[in-house]
Amino acid sequence: MESRAPFLVLIALLVAAGFSAASYRHNTYDIPWLPRTDAQVWQIEARVELQTQGDSSHVYLTLPPEQSNWELVNEAAAASGWGFELETSDGQRRAHWTRRASSGGQMLFYKLDFTPAETAFAEPPPSGPEPTFAWNEPYNTAAQDLIETATPLSADPQSLAVQLLQLVNSRGQNANLLLDQYSPAQTVVQLLRTSGHHARVAQVIPLEDGRRRMSLIDFIQVWDGTTWRIIDPRQGVQRQDQPILIWQAGAPGVLDVVGGTNSRVSFSVLSQTRSGLLVAQEKVGDLVLSLYNLPIAEQGMFKLIMLLPIGALVVVLLRVLIGIRTSGTFMPVLIALAFLQTELLPGLVSFVLVVIMGLFIRSYLSSLNLLLVARIATLVIIVIGIISIFSIISYRLGLIEGLTITFFPMIILAWTIERMSIIWEEEGPKEVFVQGSGSLLVAIAAYLLMNVKVIEHLVFNFPELHLISLALVMLVGRYTGYRLLELKRFAAFKD
Repeated sequence: MESRAPFLVLIALLVAAGFSAASYRHNTYDIPWLPRTDAQVWQIEARVELQTQGDSSHVYLTLPPEQSNWELVNEAAAASGWGFELETSDGQRRAHWTRRASSGGQMLFYKLDFTPAETAFAEPPPSGPEPTFAWNEPYNTAAQDLIETATPLSADPQSLAVQLLQLVNSRGQNANLLLDQYSPAQTVVQLLRTSGHHARVAQVIPLEDGRRRMSLIDFIQVWDGTTWRIIDPRQGVQRQDQPILIWQAGAPGVLDVVGGTNSRVSFSVLSQTRSGLLVAQEKVGDLVLSLYNLPIAEQGMFKLIMLLPIGALVVVLLRVLIGIRTSGTFMPVLIALAFLQTELLPGLVSFVLVVIMGLFIRSYLSSLNLLLVARIATLVIIVIGIISIFSIISYRLGLIEGLTITFFPMIILAWTIERMSIIWEEEGPKEVFVQGSGSLLVAIAAYLLMNVKVIEHLVFNFPELHLISLALVMLVGRYTGYRLLELKRFAAFKD
């Protein structure tokens, strides 16, 4: 009989190694065990991409100005083979990369870490004379009409900006004339300047955890005599539930490239725990094997990847110990991962509707006698069509949650429909219901565990804890006893 001692020793070593490595990381680099939600570190990474033709190149990236509600705690540039320096002119900081000769695609990074400021400071007033702006006809007449309409309805520069924005967004005749020349934000700024108020277009980044490849959004800033008020041109006011960071206000432009073409800049945002993690990242930064060394966009991706072992552990526990049957072994984990993007209820409703519609269409495809590869490809195309229709209908009805259905993996949905259709044909609708409901039950259980903030914090900041997950999976994998749901089947034998 094979001895279980070596296996148990291996399990013990995995658990000990995982816990010891995590403890070492905590004690050495001060990484906290628990997330601190009352204070955050927002990491913003600017990714500059351009094409060079072999000549000398200069790349200038405007950096965020000092802001009363944010405190810059760390910043760093990264670009292999490029020279770098920080420049400051008239209080505006810019990152400046240089290279003597380069050819082909180039990628430059600049990362900044911000925390909410504990004490706000008075923002500097606008410099220079009272603003003026001269319109050419017929734009001057349209601008004056809009100002005369909005001024009696306002009490200060901020409320005037809101009233002007409402008139511009209403797309009347005068507004459309001005919008042919300027964007909504630029139009309102020019109207405010025409009426004698200091105003400017500010390009901002909405701070949303895990967002990648974002572009700057135009906001409006107006001076009310004491501070710069910021207004979202799409909402009419600043959304209080959405923090933003002003990246650029006024001139110069965000990106200026000499000696390159097809240049663009995109931004990625990641939220981290304040203080403990901030210090830890600075200490761990020199280590080769550290997730903190990855670009922000890739770190956001790994925050999801690191949750997959937790979902796999849930699948093993529920299938091996409980005996829940699922459609596909680890398909519930992928569904749970999609639920993290869509939220549970909208994702659950969307998934069920797509699968039900797909099953009806798949029943028709059976009569066409298509080969497996062609049938799966057909289902993929049909699933994309169903999701597109659902998204359009949801948007038209004002159900923004319905747009999150695009987070579901198309291929997995197609394979799920194909597998359930085959089960329907071979074993009947009852088995489809059993395996389908079992898959959703396991997916919901995995989602509930993967969505716990403490677990999300631990698996990303202490990846060595996955050794403990591995040990649990291996330990449960040796279980050969009755599953919980099988006890009912053999209940008659207990007598």
